[in-house]
Parts: sequence; structure tokens; C-alpha cells
Amino acid sequence: MKSNKLAARYFGIFFILAFITYGTGSGIVASIANEADSLANIYANKASIVIGVILMALLHSFVNIGVLVIMFPIVKPTNERFTYAYLSAGISATVVLIGGTIFTLLLLPLSDAYMEAGSSAGSHFETLRLLCVQGGFYAYQLGMAIWGIGGLFLTALLYQSRLVPRFISVWGFIGYIIFMAGTNLDLFGYGYGVQLALPGGLFEIFLSFWLIAKGFNPPDVITEVIK
Repeated sequence: MKSNKLAARYFGIFFILAFITYGTGSGIVASIANEADSLANIYANKASIVIGVILMALLHSFVNIGVLVIMFPIVKPTNERFTYAYLSAGISATVVLIGGTIFTLLLLPLSDAYMEAGSSAGSHFETLRLLCVQGGFYAYQLGMAIWGIGGLFLTALLYQSRLVPRFISVWGFIGYIIFMAGTNLDLFGYGYGVQLALPGGLFEIFLSFWLIAKGFNPPDVITEVIK
């Protein structure tokens, strides 16, 4: 019971860190890459871009995989197939998100070439910048869609195992369905992803703090609920 409670706290902490690392990193990159004359801005703020990528590609990946590793042995006895599906989706989403940061890194040599070209720089630099930005955007949306699939398996496992109250699992399952709808709408250019991400995002934050404060339901509580 003590080990499960500790695992629950680590899971909650890592889940929150995943929000913080990727959110902070993407915020840093967006504040630089989306400014007017952004290639010159990127050239002047290379270190900040690299820090943003480190947060998104390295630290976020570490805590993301940590979440999967922590949860794997806990939910595996409940449904082995769902557990492996959750693990596979989580790893795949993380890899796709890492791939998206490569597009961001490509902005660095592009900004070098832009500054070297000086007044002779043509419109193709802006075209290449947009391609890099859009490449990162689509990689993010695909990664989030895959993460949403993993979330469906996770919430199904939580529901079956009764590790947390079932209303939390149901909330998460519905939230991930809405979240996935948002990512797909973004891929088609409708731009509702942020709004439709709220139910799933609030679920993840609530679940994190719930597990930090209360942990998983102990076996005796789970047995009593089943009876």
C-alpha cells in the first residue's frame, strides 16, 4: 500500500511536470518564432530557442516516459492488453512530439542563412520558416491525438481497476474523446483544439492533484466497492 501511494504521488508529480515542461518550452519558442521579422529574432535568441527545445524534447520526454513506467506495473494486472496499448500510445506520442521539435531546431540554421543573405534575402526564407513552423504544429497535433488514444486506454484501466473514484475515470474518458476531436479539427484547419482540450486538460490536472493528495484506492476499499 505504501509503495502504491508513493507511485501515485510520483505519477501526479510527473503528470504536472509534463504540463510545465512542454508548456514552458513551447511558450518560449512561440514568443520568439511568431514575432515580426522572426528569422532575425530567432538569430538573436538562439539560446532561448535551444532551451525551449530542451524543455520540450528532453525534459518533457523524460517525465512523459516516467508516467508510463510508473503506471505500467500498477494497471497491468487489470487488463494486460489495454496496458500495453496505453504504453505503446504514450511512447509513440512522445516520439512524434520529439520529431516536431526537430522542425523548431531547423529554424536555427535557417536564421543563420537569412542573416548571411542580408538585403538579398528572398521570400523563400519566409516560406521555409512557415514550413518549419507548420511542421512543428502538425507533429504536435498528431502527437496529441495519439496521446488521446492512450488516455482512453488509461481511463478505461482506471475504471476497471477502481484505483480512483469512477467519476474521475468517466470524466477523463469523455475528456479525451473531446480532446481528440479538437486535435483532428485543428488538423483540418478549424482551430477549436484549445477550447476542446479543456475537459481533458482539467481532468489531467485534477487527477494529478488527487493522486498526490490521496493516492490510489487501497485494495480493501476497492474490494468493498466491488461488493
